[in-house]
Amino acid sequence: MIAQILIVIIAAIAVTVFAERRDIQPPLLVAMVGLAASFIPGMPRLELEPEIILGLVLPPMLFSAAADFSFFSFIKRLGSIVNLGVFLVVATTFAVAGVASFAIPGMTFPVALVLAAVIAPPDAVTAITIGRKAGLPSGLMTVLKGESLINDAAALTLFAAAVATVAGTPAFIDNLTLYFIYSAIVAIIVGVALGWAVQSFRVRLSNPSLATVVSVLTPFAAYLLAEELHASGVIAVVAAGFSLGHNAAAVSYAERMQERQFWRTIDTLLETFVFAYIGLQLRFVIDDAQGAGFELPELLAIAGLILLATIVVRFAWIYGTAVLGRLRHRGIEKRLQHVKAPRGRRFELLAPFSWKENLVLSWNGMRGVVTLAAAAGIPLLTASGEEFPWRDAILALAFLVTIGTLLLQGLTLPWLIKRLDVSDPRDAEHEQQQRNLARSLSLEAANSAVDDYLRDNDSEDDRRLGEMMRRRMPGNQKLAGTDRNLDRAKMLTLSQTMLAARRNRLIAARDAMELDDSVVREMLEQMDLEQAVADNMQSRMR
Repeated sequence: MIAQILIVIIAAIAVTVFAERRDIQPPLLVAMVGLAASFIPGMPRLELEPEIILGLVLPPMLFSAAADFSFFSFIKRLGSIVNLGVFLVVATTFAVAGVASFAIPGMTFPVALVLAAVIAPPDAVTAITIGRKAGLPSGLMTVLKGESLINDAAALTLFAAAVATVAGTPAFIDNLTLYFIYSAIVAIIVGVALGWAVQSFRVRLSNPSLATVVSVLTPFAAYLLAEELHASGVIAVVAAGFSLGHNAAAVSYAERMQERQFWRTIDTLLETFVFAYIGLQLRFVIDDAQGAGFELPELLAIAGLILLATIVVRFAWIYGTAVLGRLRHRGIEKRLQHVKAPRGRRFELLAPFSWKENLVLSWNGMRGVVTLAAAAGIPLLTASGEEFPWRDAILALAFLVTIGTLLLQGLTLPWLIKRLDVSDPRDAEHEQQQRNLARSLSLEAANSAVDDYLRDNDSEDDRRLGEMMRRRMPGNQKLAGTDRNLDRAKMLTLSQTMLAARRNRLIAARDAMELDDSVVREMLEQMDLEQAVADNMQSRMR
């Protein structure tokens, strides 16, 4: 098994390298190559337990995405994110269940709910990759990322309730609404509490490698602890990721640099493996369904009907709620006209998405790892000892719909984005304004640090050192230079003080919502490199 997994990962990475050189979407090509490889005669079946996918693959992917995601951007678009990540998942589940119970003779509605809950949550990995390359507006990217972080929790909650109903096993809470509320609240508490505990511990560590190990263990601990309490492991992981990502500036720069590269590597490995696994499994689950008495044309027809239902529901929901959102936006605008904003402030109301942006959002429906894990997690037997009804068919349909979304929507999404030209020139202007503000605040903080230094050190050499350090600041229009007669130890110490002041000023501006989190993260990453260079010079002087 381990040898098979290694071979799959190596092959998937090779395909990914080829895809990037040819400007092809790597996840799609990896899945297609895996699908073709599954039909090679004698190809052994690679089948992982669902607990491995849900407990080992999903947590680090979600944690990494949440830790690298702007919490303030998430809160800004929370309404749209919850609308898609929770309410649309519920609507899709019940709509697809209705279609499946009608299209498959003998399938009861509770069994159809199991199938629908498996298929309900889209996976945004491909869409985000495509959108980033195509330059989608930041607001749209925020909603896509946010939806992918919470829709799994809603789908898995519905899935657990539907499986318990069909299998006759006792549910933790019978009322679905109360169960979801309990699951979400407890998971958030677990994730935030664990994130706080881990943050408190790792700021005391002086070993970056050990701190990275603690970070790696966090998503698994959050997931398992929440699941033990019958809460959502997915939401707990996301909450822990937000907590640690938002407070990452409090740990050492060496730890941040090491963790940053580690998680980027893990993301690449897991994403390539997951899409390869999707392709490799399809032939075998179809064989299982055929062995249970289902014909391939019948399976393809039903999968096509279900795929159509998921697309129609997503379009109808997004455009329907968009109409309501625009009416609500106009009402709020009218009310704000009669409300005076506090002095020095103005009310900022997010504009609704355009019809083009909603079209791109509607066409984003690719399924992925959660669909596979949930389908494989359907129990073999019910509480009475009988076979779980329609299990093989549900597995086959879930994989067919997943492959169908990758082929239909994944392959056409880049063309659609290019055709619609939804990039917003205001995004580039806003980003440039944010960068200019960040540089200005950074320069202001550095100059204040030099002023403080000169108040305590007023010799001629100190004044020359302060002026030289001002000239060397990024964004300073004066010519930079180095006075070799100055004390290098003092120079490095002042440099560290200025870096700390700049970092603290940017973080304060972010917390006051003056600066976008993404711009601050980029600036902090540059400062980490500056500090690494300064520390290297200091170590050479010892």
